[in-house]
Amino acid sequence: MDIGTISMVLMLGLLVLLAIGMPLGMASAILAALVLVMKFEPGLLANPMTFGDGILTGRPGSGPLNILAQKIYGLLTDYVLISIPLFIFMASLLERSGIAKDMYSSLNVWLNRTRGGIAIVTSIMAVIMAAMSGIIGGEVVLLGLIALPQMLRLGYNQNLAIGTICASGSLGTMIPPSIVLIIYGLITETSIKALFTASFLPGFMLASFIIIYIIVRTQLHPEDAPLPEPEPGAPAGLAKLALFGAFLSILTAGFCSVLFLRALFFTVTGQNAAIEGVDEIFWGSPGHVTWFAALVAIALALIFFAFGRERAKIGWDMGKGLVAPIVVIGVVLGSIYGGITGITEAAGMGAVAVLVIAVFRGEASFDLVWDSLMRTLKSTGTIIWVTIGAAALAGAYTIAGGPTYVADFIVGSDLPTMGIILTMMLILLFMGAFMDWVGIVLLIIPVFLPIILRLPLDEIGLFGELNPRHVSIWFGVVFCMNMQVSFLSPPFGPAAFYLKSVAPAHISLTDIFKGFLPFICIQLAALSVLLIYPPIVSILLK
Repeated sequence: MDIGTISMVLMLGLLVLLAIGMPLGMASAILAALVLVMKFEPGLLANPMTFGDGILTGRPGSGPLNILAQKIYGLLTDYVLISIPLFIFMASLLERSGIAKDMYSSLNVWLNRTRGGIAIVTSIMAVIMAAMSGIIGGEVVLLGLIALPQMLRLGYNQNLAIGTICASGSLGTMIPPSIVLIIYGLITETSIKALFTASFLPGFMLASFIIIYIIVRTQLHPEDAPLPEPEPGAPAGLAKLALFGAFLSILTAGFCSVLFLRALFFTVTGQNAAIEGVDEIFWGSPGHVTWFAALVAIALALIFFAFGRERAKIGWDMGKGLVAPIVVIGVVLGSIYGGITGITEAAGMGAVAVLVIAVFRGEASFDLVWDSLMRTLKSTGTIIWVTIGAAALAGAYTIAGGPTYVADFIVGSDLPTMGIILTMMLILLFMGAFMDWVGIVLLIIPVFLPIILRLPLDEIGLFGELNPRHVSIWFGVVFCMNMQVSFLSPPFGPAAFYLKSVAPAHISLTDIFKGFLPFICIQLAALSVLLIYPPIVSILLK
């Protein structure tokens, strides 16, 4: 059977099976078997009694089935895949401990007298949590439990509150360590560390777009974000700014002290000696010892002489809820970019760091660990089964010649390069409204990426020219930005259902999706920046 007919049957079959409610993993596995039968042994469809007489079933353990089994086995035994349950476990611990709640309280202390301050705090908290674990669902639920009641109680516009929580809570897709980027890197054999680095600027750009929108909207419509009543005796104005400066000085002193001891250790042991052809240790050369010592001295001088010990103590009490999250981010991202560990080890270190912090806070218990492990098991199981089914379907379609057929069809069309890319974006946005991101990255990306790699490099984007080595990295970041939109897109945007599970009864799914509209426009604006100026992903890459 020709690949064009197989492609049509595959597309219609996937839509029908998903429409009747069949899980994606099972639907993909069934269609994978159907694709192989149609391509290599179509006689089975007319006469099942011929089983064992064809290319597909005649020699078990060889041929297309063997290639498919090797592909699935190779994917499931990839070492980096272990990082996914570790990041999920870390996120589960964070959600069930009081770390996130204390972080919210500390952020709220600094911004509670700012118009739209609680919405801004929610966005900043979402960025910090995304940088800690890269999980989306738990983040939306947690923000819904902590921030939504407070915003509604203070009279915030309901649509603003809902959109802020769900749009910000979905930032784990873009901001490292994103699980979406990890899966993309595994499937496309792209450096996950490079994907993390490239997504920093676009991720924070999107977060800044959300915060700017909140500020502008609440300034134009103050009734959307009423200011809370000031607490008697609470610091304000320059007094609060001085307290914040004292708190930042304490953080700087502690952070630079750790880096100073690290650089000093490398210097004393001679591990940072200059060797030709070998990159120097990140922030660990002898010259860094002097720099970090000077920064520690400046920070201590500010604490004791500029701000004063009493003000520093008050500032510390107001902001100490931010310390634990900063430590976790430092452990995870610091170990990756400091060249200490890989992605998987960093995920394990982050999980241990959260558990240790919970012990010191007196929150660690058997129930906390058990509940977190059970959630990790369920979430990982879902991802793995979808991965198996989708990898089987993607592998079967590849063996049947599907990607080559689609690539020749699209590249051979009369569309210009940007027209082809925009068509892909529309397909990803459409699929994202109906399908889980795991299935999309496993089914669609193996078809689209080879097409992107065949396009003229100088015609990708409108301004600037993308580095040839960064094309697959750029497309990975663009894909993640598309998935940002999919988390809010009706009718099956998962962020809406996550929030509905913890929202007050009077808030319907229709109300939630209505609150998403301006934030979907913000996400599309961020996606447009990536398409118009692709070199933005190369700024932080060497």
